[in-house]
Amino acid sequence: MSRENIMAKVKKATAEVADKEEYPAYDVEQLHSLPRLEGSGLWEIFARNFRAVNGKAYTTISELASLLQTSGNTRGYCDPALFDGVGKALTAFGMTVETNYDRDNYDRYQFGITRATGAIAESGSLILDDDKTSDRLAALSPWVHVAVLSAHEIHRTIPEAIAALGDSPNIIWATGPSKTADVEGILIEGVHGPGEQIALLVD
Repeated sequence: MSRENIMAKVKKATAEVADKEEYPAYDVEQLHSLPRLEGSGLWEIFARNFRAVNGKAYTTISELASLLQTSGNTRGYCDPALFDGVGKALTAFGMTVETNYDRDNYDRYQFGITRATGAIAESGSLILDDDKTSDRLAALSPWVHVAVLSAHEIHRTIPEAIAALGDSPNIIWATGPSKTADVEGILIEGVHGPGEQIALLVD
C-alpha cells in the first residue's frame, strides 16, 4: 500500500473521531517540580537540569572548541545563519566547518550546529522545530549536536513551553543525549540520535 493511501485512511479515520472532552480544571502550579526550579536565573536552572541528564551547557565558543578537539570531533556542519557568530570562530580553532549539509554523505559530519527554538529550565530540555532548524538531519545524525539559543528563549516551566508551541508540524524536546535502556536497565546513549547534546548560549 502506498504512503498516500495510508495517509488518506488515517485522515479519514481521524476526521470521524468525535470531539474530545475538555481537560478537567487543575492548578498548573501543582505540576511543577519546585526543587528543579530553584536558582537565580533561567539559564542557571536550565544548565543545572540539562547537565543532570548528561547534557553539556556552555556560554563560550572556546569551551565548545575544547570539547570538540578533546573528543576528536573536528569536522561538522553549521547553520549558515550561525556561521559568522559560531562557525567562523570554530575554524579559528582548526575545525572544518561546512554550511551546506550533504545528506548523501551524512556520516562524514562529526558535529552539527543548529538553532534551538527554545529550552525548558524545569526539565533541562531543548526545543527543536522545523521552523528554526536549518536541516533536521544535521541536528539528529551527527554524534555531537550543538543547539544554539538565547536567554530570552528559555521557558521556566513545561506548561509555559507547551503554551508557547508554534505551528511547526515537527517539534522535538531533547532532554540530554539520545538514550535507551534494555530490560536489565543498562543505559546506552547515542542510539537514536546524538550521543553528545550541547546547549550553547549566544547572548
